[in-house]
Amino acid sequence: MSNYSHNTMGSGSRTARTFEFGRTHVVRPKGKHQATIVWLHGLGDNGSTWSQLLESLPLPNIKWICPTAPTRPVALLGGFPCTAWFDVGELSADGPDDWEGLDASAAHIANLLSTEPSDVKVGIGSFSMGAAMALYSATAFVVGRYGNGNPYNINLRAIVGLSGWLPGSRYLRNKIEGSHEAARRAATLPVMLGHGTCDDVVPYKYGEISAHSLSAAGFRNLTFKNYEGIGHYTVPKEMNDVCNWLTARLGLDGLH
Repeated sequence: MSNYSHNTMGSGSRTARTFEFGRTHVVRPKGKHQATIVWLHGLGDNGSTWSQLLESLPLPNIKWICPTAPTRPVALLGGFPCTAWFDVGELSADGPDDWEGLDASAAHIANLLSTEPSDVKVGIGSFSMGAAMALYSATAFVVGRYGNGNPYNINLRAIVGLSGWLPGSRYLRNKIEGSHEAARRAATLPVMLGHGTCDDVVPYKYGEISAHSLSAAGFRNLTFKNYEGIGHYTVPKEMNDVCNWLTARLGLDGLH
């Protein structure tokens, strides 16, 4: 059972929580600006860590935006507050999803991309809990609206999710099957998932289940790569695969 029932106010109406996002770090493109990617960190991390790694990648045509999640109590950590895109309890397909937190963060990410020039392709890259957030944003884009019904207005062109999972996977197929437009978007949106086979934080099977759920829901342009013997972290080989995949999918000028 979810514990949302006792969040209601006496009048029967519920006040939406407001979320304070942390600092956003931006890595400017070293070459011609062809794409902008918001990169989302994992639980307890911040945008600065990733901005340093992304700056070192041979992708001169990409502008990286690395936001920092709000600090909030996290059920998985016994209510301990840390940076998190949404609240998460157990990592399981049957656990309750924090739709309000997911929508608030998805809207924040969309807002970061909303001011990019129209000729620049935009996407979302991510690690761990950030990958869950990126895949949730991908489903909002495909369906055309957030979980709360508000329209999703950003035209996403690529999604990279490393060592993550798909929130609400069991509802996804039904949301897409009723709409030709959603099915068309699902079939064309490029998605790359990567997962270490020895991940002891977000088990490898969650990466597999996410890939299967996306595929079954009509995501045809899906790449799923496993990394043998790798735990809950990225390795140069994986980041190299990400670089090559983004260059090909976004039609970038190459590595110089």
